[in-house]
Amino acid sequence: MIPMAKDGQLKSFDAPVELQFGGEKVAIASVEEAVERLAHVDWPGERGPRHRDAYETCLKALDGHRTAANARAELIEAAREAGILAED
Repeated sequence: MIPMAKDGQLKSFDAPVELQFGGEKVAIASVEEAVERLAHVDWPGERGPRHRDAYETCLKALDGHRTAANARAELIEAAREAGILAED
């Protein structure tokens, strides 16, 4: 189940973040999708400090205390830390 923002509105990113999972590219286009992916068991390796920061920032964005842009930036850093950011 994808979590929703308190106001019920989807918190979309300006541009999707592409992640690489097992040879498959996955485009994350919203804070809600980011929370779901960050919480999922298939996140690779140990969940480091960037993962924790990204997850917390995304939850705060859902509550209206951070922006979707903040959440997107943290997701990118977490993906870099995990080695799954699909670089162009």
